[in-house]
Amino acid sequence: MSENKQKLMIVEDDPGLQSQLKWSFEDFEVIVARNKKEALAKLRRHEAPVVTLDLGLPPDADGTSEGLATLEQLLELNPNLKIIVVTGNEDRQNAVKAIALGAYDFYQKPIDAEILNLIVKRAHHVYKLELENQSLLKDHGHSPLNGIIANSSQMLKVCRTVEKVAPTDATSLLLGESGTGKEVLARALHDLSSRAKKRFIAINCAAIPENLLESELFGYEKGAFTGASKQTIGKIECANGGTLFLDEVGDLPMSLQAKLLRFLQERIIERLGGRNEIPVDVRVICATHQNIEQQIKDGQFREDLFYRISEITIRIPPLRERSGDSVFLARSLLNHFVDTQTLNKNIRGFSQDGIQAIESYTWPGNIRELQNKIKRAVIMADSNLVTADDLELNNEQQAAMPFNLRQVRDQSEQSAVLRALSLLEGNVSKTAELLGISRPTLYDLMSKHNIKP
Repeated sequence: MSENKQKLMIVEDDPGLQSQLKWSFEDFEVIVARNKKEALAKLRRHEAPVVTLDLGLPPDADGTSEGLATLEQLLELNPNLKIIVVTGNEDRQNAVKAIALGAYDFYQKPIDAEILNLIVKRAHHVYKLELENQSLLKDHGHSPLNGIIANSSQMLKVCRTVEKVAPTDATSLLLGESGTGKEVLARALHDLSSRAKKRFIAINCAAIPENLLESELFGYEKGAFTGASKQTIGKIECANGGTLFLDEVGDLPMSLQAKLLRFLQERIIERLGGRNEIPVDVRVICATHQNIEQQIKDGQFREDLFYRISEITIRIPPLRERSGDSVFLARSLLNHFVDTQTLNKNIRGFSQDGIQAIESYTWPGNIRELQNKIKRAVIMADSNLVTADDLELNNEQQAAMPFNLRQVRDQSEQSAVLRALSLLEGNVSKTAELLGISRPTLYDLMSKHNIKP
């Protein structure tokens, strides 16, 4: 019958409490471990999804060092493990510390069998739901916004705009610094549109020499120029029925801007060396890191073309302006690289100084720089936690603080809430505990600062 029961491992060195806990969990298949060594061995053997852990384990029965070390090593074996820390009445600080290290929940002695049973059953339920969710993501994988990882109000606003604009055929202009994810958003606009099953054609206007760019965009007929040995269809024509993404459109030569304007107005093209007008049904999305308004003033970009390509303008904030997103993104990238790199390493997160380094760095290269730093750190890390040294970040740059005390307080308040939510992966109960406030107070602060749970 035990094969049909849910498994629970109890890590406790007191024989009396072992018996009490075993009796409390008669509906479970209970595995008992008296110390760290036994706990690690039995988790490997029985693979229990939920563990109750007493922090006072030998040889440090009066302290917490051995219990916290056991917590970390159990999570190394199974990062999805739900560990419920059992503590004394005066040990709340260490319980919160354990949660920051990855514990699922904590429970204070004396033991109330009914309440602890509810916590354990809920932990099993959450563990099961997480496994199902992971399975669904693998099986049904792709979502149009899958490539966009965001937690900040600034970026969530951009995502909502993308969802509203995507079903239309409006020509859209994405503005943002290099590395902010302009092509990812352009693909999302395509994938959420009625053209999703058609082609998405991307061309970087800055990467192709000026003398080749026209033929690349519009195509050419046989004999149009020396070396044109056959008729070749251009990128615009290739995208017929789908979406054309013109990246770095701000670098488009003036000689081509007029021809692109005519195409956008008439929706017809002529191949180089040809005389036939070819109608093209294509949605156009443009992107640039340039200051287009300044380019217009300097005579480097046509004002009429700017109004054509910017029916909808979406400004993508740089990473330094996306409150809390740097740590949120870093965790996601870390998990991705650990899963895809065949390094035989059991890296499960960042050290505290690693998180602080990520938070305080200004990320001039945005997400692309973050991606490169995390990938390098995964390769170079010597322990199961990525440290500030592994990341090699220069944190000399500091953001200017306002002098207005209300602004300072609001900014610090928002930063503290976002840091805690990022650290505890969005768990509101644990975040409130870490901040030393009640859940209703935390919800009030989140509402005040427009932070979504």
